[in-house]
Amino acid sequence: MSDCPPFDSQAPLQFVINAAAGSNDADTKRLAIEAELQAQGRRGELHFCQPAELAGVAQQAAARALATHTAVVAVGGDGTLNTVAQAAHAAGCAMGVVPQGTFNYFARTHGIPAEATAAVRLLLRASPAPVQVGCINERVFLVNASLGLYPELLQDREAYKARFGRSRWVAFVAACATLLRAQRRLRLHIETGAQARDVQTLTLFVGNNRLQLQQFGAEPADTLAGTPGHGTLAALMLRPIGTLPMLGLMLQGAMGRLGEAAGVDSFEFDHLVVRPTLAPGHKHIRVAYDGEVTRMRTPVDIRVLALPLFLMRAPAEPDVDSGAGA
Repeated sequence: MSDCPPFDSQAPLQFVINAAAGSNDADTKRLAIEAELQAQGRRGELHFCQPAELAGVAQQAAARALATHTAVVAVGGDGTLNTVAQAAHAAGCAMGVVPQGTFNYFARTHGIPAEATAAVRLLLRASPAPVQVGCINERVFLVNASLGLYPELLQDREAYKARFGRSRWVAFVAACATLLRAQRRLRLHIETGAQARDVQTLTLFVGNNRLQLQQFGAEPADTLAGTPGHGTLAALMLRPIGTLPMLGLMLQGAMGRLGEAAGVDSFEFDHLVVRPTLAPGHKHIRVAYDGEVTRMRTPVDIRVLALPLFLMRAPAEPDVDSGAGA
């Protein structure tokens, strides 16, 4: 992996804060960050923005971080982390994380606390270290990317959260509702190096985070050098099945035994090209990456990026899982 960028611990950190949750939440974040900065005698610049402004603010903050040998820090959920990671990776600067979200797989993998004050405290004694990132059609992802049923599941989950609030239970109920009405099949031609095959699947899920895969119970067998997050990505495909087998599949997933299910195929790769069969005249397909849903032009190219992300991590502290990756 590439050498880490120079880092000056006295330069002000560049905090990018998604203020969409409301002014009270934004004030809470500001107070927690400023209190820790003052306690440690450090400086920081806080950039509050709405979701529509996030990408532009992140790019400006990353450019400033690169010029002053410091880090751009994402404060928010998966979407905020991904947007700031896009900017940090493109600029080549270090990136810090103060997570807020339901699952926080990326932060947990790298030992970053979920509580804001503790996360800032860790950040202030951290230094940049390279971590693997993937990309889907040149868009960086930290945790996962997907086609088919999984993007639909994410959209349903957001609708349920808007109605019933944010919790893991609400996310689970939304997932059950999506899976039980799953009908749409994807016909895919997939290429991995010199190998190619045609498949029918409900979803293609690509994981870059072993912690998430372990919770699913869906780690693929080690067939390539490296593991998901450390040299390879993991692909999971769900074969079309009926309602009763789907109920069994959901139960195995809830028990962390998804890899044992008969309807799930898994494999490792470092570069995958996906050519879906689409209706005549259609050239785009709905995809998701790190919880964000969009449409991308086909074919879909998914790979491990040669250039890592330089994440601010506390020195001499192992990952939550010693084999875990980005």
